[in-house]
Amino acid sequence: MSIDRFILRKLNSCQEEHTRANLVRLFVIRIHKAEVAEGNETGYSVSRVN
Repeated sequence: MSIDRFILRKLNSCQEEHTRANLVRLFVIRIHKAEVAEGNETGYSVSRVN
């Protein structure tokens, strides 16, 4: 299973707010890295969710 599918499955089942926020941040970072690798730099920013 890819790490992306793993993160999405954990997000679907996670009940703890702090853990969900960290999983979302991790997923956004992975998307950003993939876009940079493809040369499609965008304006995403990862910030802390309270």
